[in-house]
Amino acid sequence: MDGLKERIRRAVHNQPQPTVTILSSLLSVEDELGYIPREAVEEVAGYNRVTVNDVWAVVSFYPNFRTVPPCEHRIEVCWGPSCHLVGAMPVIESVLEAAGLAEEGDTPDGKLTVRYNTCLGACALAPVMSIDHHLVGRADPKKGRELVGRALDNNSGDPHEGAGFRG
Repeated sequence: MDGLKERIRRAVHNQPQPTVTILSSLLSVEDELGYIPREAVEEVAGYNRVTVNDVWAVVSFYPNFRTVPPCEHRIEVCWGPSCHLVGAMPVIESVLEAAGLAEEGDTPDGKLTVRYNTCLGACALAPVMSIDHHLVGRADPKKGRELVGRALDNNSGDPHEGAGFRG
């Protein structure tokens, strides 16, 4: 069994919760791999005794599931009410412009995924963004461009430097 299939099998078969569902199985695979490959859909279907179509119905219903490998870095910008009210839109615009994207998605070189998030859980420090799950509070367009630049530039050091709450 190749490495990918073994990782999928372990993720599906070793779930700690007592009730296992299609959704919990898919989340376990995504936690392990960062995406849901075709092979995982087949394994989840077999394990949960459902059809592949049943599993694809769940995968396609939730827009946050990825079916292709993730990019090297991920930037999320909160656009929930608190962040929106204090300037999330200019941050989103600067991040998209710096990434060369018209809307959320992946850069063609596979270095960066940009996503909008309805809440990153730090409303008191709005607007908030994150890079690879490292939060940045009181984000502004300049900080957004800077983090995208570091994520896209292999020679710029740690793209997380400067992430973490700033007050």
